[in-house]
Amino acid sequence: MNGNRQIIQIGVALLLAVAAGFLALRWMHSVAPQDAPQAEAPRPTVPVVVAARILTPGTKLSGTMLKVVPYLKESVPDQAFAELAELDGRILIAPLGAGEPVTSAKLASDAIAAGGVSALVNPGRRAMSVKGNKVMGLSGFVKPGNRVDVLVTLDTDGRQNDRPIAKTVLENVPVLATGEKLEADEDGKVAPVDVYTLEVTPEEGERLALAATKGTLNFALRGALDNAAILTDGVDIPRALAAHKPYRAPVQGRAAKRVELIVGGKRTVEVF
Repeated sequence: MNGNRQIIQIGVALLLAVAAGFLALRWMHSVAPQDAPQAEAPRPTVPVVVAARILTPGTKLSGTMLKVVPYLKESVPDQAFAELAELDGRILIAPLGAGEPVTSAKLASDAIAAGGVSALVNPGRRAMSVKGNKVMGLSGFVKPGNRVDVLVTLDTDGRQNDRPIAKTVLENVPVLATGEKLEADEDGKVAPVDVYTLEVTPEEGERLALAATKGTLNFALRGALDNAAILTDGVDIPRALAAHKPYRAPVQGRAAKRVELIVGGKRTVEVF
């Protein structure tokens, strides 16, 4: 009797377990589609022309320099291009990094078909090159796009008793290009010479030509945000040596000596 009761209890337990498992499976089946992550729909892209390598200002574009890549529609830069054919023969006026989109703001006008420095010169201005050296170019720190002041040192200006004088003759001048050319020295030996191409007005070009021919040039590199105009009188040897001298109070009971200096029509008085 007891054995039959145990068999019945085991059978009932098995039936309940099977029923519970069946109900659990049905519940899991009903909720699984709702909890499963939905696949995100692909976001639309559009073609954009970018630089295939680093490109410098003045470059005449061709298909080998560019490539087309997909961009998210909302990420496309303003004035971007979608086809390579639109850019064939156009001239860059700003540098481009590899993978950077080409935009209208970085291109010269459609009317400019020739590449090189001529595409970078603004209307009413001229490009002029001067020879220099590593010191003049601040050991390579003077780069295209920088702005410099041009100083000239002259042995004489014909009015100051043949005294050497240094003077700032041009200010805030854009540097269009830098490079090297081969030039023979007095002994016939060929060596590279640094060349700097500046953008100047016609009047500034005349000053630059005279300074480069008659004197020694130096560049003073400007800060990127410094556009202030600074006017100077220039300096000769006496004025250079008189700079930063210590102050000496006049000796009591001893007359001070006054020396009058006339420099380029400007009269100054030094007291000793």
